[in-house]
Amino acid sequence: MSEKDIHKLRGQIDALDDELLRLFGRRMDLAREVGKLKGNAPAYRPERESEILGRVPETARPVFREIISACRGVEQAIRVAYLGPQGTFSEQAVRRHFGSAVQAQPAGSIDEVFRGVESTAAHFAVVPVENSTDGVVGRTLDLLLVTPLKICGEIELKVRQNLLSREKDAKKIRRIYSHAQSLAQCNGWLGQNLPKAERVPVGSNAEAAQRAAKEKGAAAIAGEAAAARYKLAVLARDIEDDPNNTTRFLVLGSLEPAPTGRDRTSLVMSAENKPGAVHALLTPLAQGGVSMSRIESRPARARSALWEYVFFIDVEGHQAEPKVKNVIEVLKSRAPFLKILGSYPMAVS
Repeated sequence: MSEKDIHKLRGQIDALDDELLRLFGRRMDLAREVGKLKGNAPAYRPERESEILGRVPETARPVFREIISACRGVEQAIRVAYLGPQGTFSEQAVRRHFGSAVQAQPAGSIDEVFRGVESTAAHFAVVPVENSTDGVVGRTLDLLLVTPLKICGEIELKVRQNLLSREKDAKKIRRIYSHAQSLAQCNGWLGQNLPKAERVPVGSNAEAAQRAAKEKGAAAIAGEAAAARYKLAVLARDIEDDPNNTTRFLVLGSLEPAPTGRDRTSLVMSAENKPGAVHALLTPLAQGGVSMSRIESRPARARSALWEYVFFIDVEGHQAEPKVKNVIEVLKSRAPFLKILGSYPMAVS
């Protein structure tokens, strides 16, 4: 192909870019009009965004997420609280789900993330709830039991763990900082490559990166975003023991999304302290044709007696759908305590 042919093709690309910009401007104008018609209604509608992303190819979704984010931003400035500091996987989840055109607000703990939305300092919260390697985040479940907030979305984030340090040689590493779950997710790699290094759990991976940036002979396990933010070298990439290591995050707010046809409903309930009580709670799901995708038991710390447990259950379907609604009504008649945590669109990759 000659230089002339390349120049001609580039001209066509430029013309397409101009057309895309024109269409993007038109989309922004329409978003402003929608915002005016909504009045005080929230700009973020998870069911609508899930519908849009679900009909475009996976490779185009990152682009469409940013388009949606920019258009949402002209309707309303959205504040989203997350577990900070900057550079955590929680911040990455916020950007993945909401795009760049949001005000991301880091908090020092999961408790503070919840309080940020409960006090209306933020519109939404993004909190980790479980990891495919290391299990549930207990504090998130405990707070879901008592918060008035609803689950209105979920995010599944592939977690890529990296060894970060100001040192250039991994042999000089004597101490490794990271969140306890990240240390557990990289246990095999650390045992094989840095068996003598001290492992120090901290509040977040970004905090680990902050410490490693200030300390000679120290390293952090964190994402590449933390490496860039705290000016650390990446000594080893993708050191997680499971290459499919994924963390699930929940979006919390006061919204109650409408059904999309691809939804999940989360419940928490207790069982009577007698033989067969748990089985009696699960039977209506099978009888009602409702699929359960997850069950997790937790001590009922906020409720009452020693050794009393509650059960967090995820089912497929929306609480407004007849079969899910019917099953919930049966469960309410059998469970001493039941709380609907929310119905929301399943995560779109």
